[in-house]
This record gives sequence, C-alpha cells and structure tokens, in this order.
Amino acid sequence: MPLLRAQGISFAYNDHRVLDGISFTLNAGEVLGLVGPNGSGKTTLIRCLDRILAPEGEIHLDGRDMLSMSRPEIARVVAYVPQNSGALSSATVFETVLMGRRPHLRWSVSEEDKQKVSDALSLLGISAFASRRIDRLSGGERQRVLVARAIAQDARILLLDEPTSALDIRNRIEVMALLFRLAGERGLAVVAAIHDLNLAARYCHRLLILKDGRVLGQGEPSSLLTPGMVRAAYGIEAAVKDEVGVPYVVPLRPSESD
Repeated sequence: MPLLRAQGISFAYNDHRVLDGISFTLNAGEVLGLVGPNGSGKTTLIRCLDRILAPEGEIHLDGRDMLSMSRPEIARVVAYVPQNSGALSSATVFETVLMGRRPHLRWSVSEEDKQKVSDALSLLGISAFASRRIDRLSGGERQRVLVARAIAQDARILLLDEPTSALDIRNRIEVMALLFRLAGERGLAVVAAIHDLNLAARYCHRLLILKDGRVLGQGEPSSLLTPGMVRAAYGIEAAVKDEVGVPYVVPLRPSESD
C-alpha cells in the first residue's frame, strides 16, 4: 500500500484554477521531485497535501482518508517545510526545532524530545547554532533549521517546498543527499518541489512534471528528462547528457516554437 496516494487533486483560488486533476502515489523509501516552471502549481500542491489548503479530490495517508484525520493526527504523519521561514522569530534554533515535537508532546518536554532535537541538529550540521536566535542566521542556515524541525517531528511523510532555494551548491547537495539517505534508511516518503532539474535527477527516485496545473509527465528521471519533455515544460531547447547513469540537462536557448 502506498504511504501517500493523491487522486484527482484540483484547487482554485476564487475563479482561477491552479491544479487540475493531479494524481500520483508514493511509497515508503521514495523521493518524489515536483518540477516545472514558475506558476505550474508546485507550491499549491504541497500545501494541499498538508491540508493547509482544502482541495477537491482524495488524499490518503498510509491508507487513511486525510479528511477523516484531525490536525494533530496529520501532523504525526506529515511534516511540512515551507519555502521560507516567514516572520522572523527571536526563538533559538533549539527552540525552533523543538516545535517539530509538538505533535508528540504531553505535559512537558521529555528527554526523548530533547534528544530528537539534538539528533536533527547534528544531521543538518547546525549543532553549533543551537543557542543562536533564528533571526540572526543567514537564509541558508534558517533553511537548514526548518529541515531539522521536520526531521525532529518524526513524521513518515516529508513535504518540502524548495528546500534548497537559499543554499549554496555544496549545501544543496548535502541537504538533498541527506533526504535521499533518510528516505532509504527510515522508510520515509519525501515530496520536494525543486527548480534545479539536475539536482532533482540526481536525488529523486521519480519526478512529477507540472505545467499549468496539470501533470505533463511522471516517471524516473532517466526516462522522463528528454529534450522534448524539457521543451514542452519550459519552452527551451536543451541537451540531455548522461553522467554516470544520471541525466544532466544543459539549457541551450529559448524554443522558437514556444
């Protein structure tokens, strides 16, 4: 049984339809990359999967209809990492990551909760920042804190909206490699909206390409990323090379037929 199943997901802001009949499944241990041009619906789909937005269609989490689940029940299964941290807080990094334990907290913070936070900080390489205020970190450091908070949440499904957007190339690789490794080691299902096609091809088991709120294609990067698909999705001509079994997209120029 898939850990996540979305069937016929549609959503509109007033009269503007943003998603139109999105369907896919995701198993434990898989990383699914959401790719596509700006405005294709990636962020909206992520927010629908966490029930921040209420879409049409069906979403099942580990076999359960999400509509039958309370907010705390959803939070014990799904962790959401937004594209940015929103309004800056004076909380420390440790306190911010500890918020990820909220679905599991009882009357007080336990030693287990503190250890989960420490482990997440260590995984993201930010243990040295534990006592620093989050509003005094760089954008890339704050992004790592948000990922650490999701990991500390102990959810089985991670939803990440541009988790590497504020990171330099080394940190992008490190974060994506960590997510890929955690999916395999802990049996997590990871959905990540990513702009970098080459990063997605390297660290995602499958890709879901969106355009104008619809699924343009889905499948393994090696079969999905072709010059024709890149042209259809982004309106550019591109060469697709093979680097050690992983496709590598080289943008060339805007497509004349776009």
